[in-house]
Amino acid sequence: MTSGRTIDIKSFIDERPISAYQWLLVALCFLVVTADGMDVAIMGFIAPSIIADWHISRPAFGLVMSAAPIGLVIGALAAGPASDRIGRKGVLIASVFLFGVFTIATAFTTSPMSMAILRVLTGIGLGAAMPNTTTLLSEYAPQRKRALLITIMFTGFNLGSALIGFVAGWLIPVHGWRSVLIFGGALPLALIPLQLWLLPESARLLAVRGATQERIRKVLGRVCGARFNGDEIFVSNEPPLPTKKPIGVLFSHGYGVLTAALWVTYFMGLLVIYLLTGWLPTLMKDAGLTVSAAANITAMFQIGGTIGAIVVGWIMDRVRPAPVISAAYLGGALCVLGLAWIGALSSSLALLVFAAGFCMSGAQTGLNAFAPNRYPTVARATGVSWMLGMGRFGSIFGSAFGGALLGLGWQFGAILAMLAVPATLAAIAILVAQRGRAGETAPQTTVAH
Repeated sequence: MTSGRTIDIKSFIDERPISAYQWLLVALCFLVVTADGMDVAIMGFIAPSIIADWHISRPAFGLVMSAAPIGLVIGALAAGPASDRIGRKGVLIASVFLFGVFTIATAFTTSPMSMAILRVLTGIGLGAAMPNTTTLLSEYAPQRKRALLITIMFTGFNLGSALIGFVAGWLIPVHGWRSVLIFGGALPLALIPLQLWLLPESARLLAVRGATQERIRKVLGRVCGARFNGDEIFVSNEPPLPTKKPIGVLFSHGYGVLTAALWVTYFMGLLVIYLLTGWLPTLMKDAGLTVSAAANITAMFQIGGTIGAIVVGWIMDRVRPAPVISAAYLGGALCVLGLAWIGALSSSLALLVFAAGFCMSGAQTGLNAFAPNRYPTVARATGVSWMLGMGRFGSIFGSAFGGALLGLGWQFGAILAMLAVPATLAAIAILVAQRGRAGETAPQTTVAH
């Protein structure tokens, strides 16, 4: 390598083969997302046992079930600015520690109120973990494989959600529901030594924040498996910004429309997904299916979503990503219309539920891969985390809206047909987001000291 060469960090990563260390980073982030998925889903599997043990009503336990989503919003909104200020690695490790410790602490609660408080605190850690894994991996994944690697990472969420169900089925009959919470908290805590040892800081953030050339050289060389002479100058090409404050960047000229469009897309997508997954079993049971059949068919949504995420990510790396995501959302709209048309007793129900999961979850996961590169490094974690945080309101609204519609007497076909509207709005909003300012296209250079 030529002495004194100026190296743009992003271009350097994009031009090199993927190193073994970069694959290790994918695996580390995958494990964090898997643990995240376990702890998000854990209460659903142990709720029947807690209700029976404490002799409380389902509405009374609803306080506990609604607590974690509140924490998820708080964690997502707080984690991004913190990560952009002090670094991806520290915030990510702190978030994993938080949701691990508070999940274990929840195992020792004796009342719904104390459990709800601990679930809010757990949710803060959970909400902070996801945007930081997304941002860190996006900054070390080469452009040609970035969407695929991020969507593969996100399949860990579905794996974790399913895994904790099997763990609950194994532990509860023998050791009770508290053992499931201890297991769910111990796994993320076991990851922390690995993170402290192996997780790198973002080299691009180091350059933007003015870290020494020696520190950047060590981090980038370690991750990419590269040897440097020792006199290279590392730079990060960033767009000119009217402000260096991460939250200010989100609403500055050129980014405001992008930010609003991403929020709308994520909100609408989660509204559809949470209403479907939360209420589809009830809708099918009310329409005449058995509880077992309803559960098995709903599981097809998650299976379709896992496959769809990988396929959408693979396609996004080969063509313009926003139209791919938009097409997937439109496919989801057509699928829910198809479900409304054929009814709950059709022999094609499972196939269409699978297709709806393929499209909707595929698009939603693809959005996680699309968003990081629309923002500059100084505000990337904030942009991703605020999109996730605002989108969480869609999940809360979707769950509540489904219950309200059932209370008004809406049936299977009417509710499913209605979901085509937010799915279509998501498809339109992502195309608007594509027109927003991209964080990696402008020529201004930031040099580390």
